[in-house]
Amino acid sequence: MRVLGIETSCDETGIAIYDTEQGLLAHQLYSQVKLHADYGGVVPELASRDHVRKTLPLIQAALKQANLAPQDIDGVAYTAGPGLVGALLVGACIGRSLALGWQVPAVAVHHMEGHLLAPMLEDNPPDFPFIALLVSGGHTQLVRVDGIGHYQLLGESVDDAAGEAFDKTAKLMGLDYPGGPRLAALAEQGRPDCYKFPRPMTDRPGLDFSFSGLKTFAANTIAAEADDEQTRADIARAFQDAVVDTLVIKCRRALKETGLKRLVVAGGVSANKELRAQLHAFAEKIGGEVFFPRPEFCTDNGAMIAFAGAQRLLAGEQVDERVKTFPRWPLEQLRAPASGHA
Repeated sequence: MRVLGIETSCDETGIAIYDTEQGLLAHQLYSQVKLHADYGGVVPELASRDHVRKTLPLIQAALKQANLAPQDIDGVAYTAGPGLVGALLVGACIGRSLALGWQVPAVAVHHMEGHLLAPMLEDNPPDFPFIALLVSGGHTQLVRVDGIGHYQLLGESVDDAAGEAFDKTAKLMGLDYPGGPRLAALAEQGRPDCYKFPRPMTDRPGLDFSFSGLKTFAANTIAAEADDEQTRADIARAFQDAVVDTLVIKCRRALKETGLKRLVVAGGVSANKELRAQLHAFAEKIGGEVFFPRPEFCTDNGAMIAFAGAQRLLAGEQVDERVKTFPRWPLEQLRAPASGHA
């Protein structure tokens, strides 16, 4: 089965074609970073308009890359949520319309399920069950995964997501949008242990996260002491170390409580070099395994949507002719495909 995947949940237009026998055939991505940079963050209306301009040309480019014609596509998968409602509607309307015109089934994909399954696109995919750390600008969650659609939420952020805290702290430091990767780059120049930031909610039981207080601690430190470039780098290093340590502590706790030794890490923050290094070291120490998507599949992309959609289409799942999007869509509301395919 060849599936066209469409991702338009925020500020990237991602298109891909996935073949259930041959794997990924095409991958096209357009980032709106330059469009939103002057505003210091994503402007929803501008994002929606840009998706309108870019989605169809990228679909044409993906078909050309895969050397396929529309009649070679067996199904269409599009992100239906969570995300920006206008951006979601662009991808959903185009995806549903193409499916109707091509007379193939369509399926609505949960954005975070796409991230969760992104490591399945690699040569060494994880086996079920595993613990997933979903860590991005909008979500920080620990999920037990026993199969596709079999998700148990173990913990999540009660305020800012980790990626959101990265972006907000970067903005306080005067770094350009997108701030998270720029803060991580600055942290590479920082000296360890110059500043000691708190590791929030690690001194109590549970698997929930909180990064709002850490952001405030960083803001106060920046206001008081960030008067030269080296000090700014040291503060960035301390902030990143605190976030990474917190994520590692909670992952260790989740694996211990469940007795599992496989960890999947996905979402934009999973591209962070320090987080990857720390989790690889931890997994090796306990005799476990940790799985990451390749860097280009950490951020929003069409490949993960095409893959996730293909699994549900194979099981016979599809949507009717109505176009529905879900700006808020808890992952735990998803159900396993009816046939039990995984």
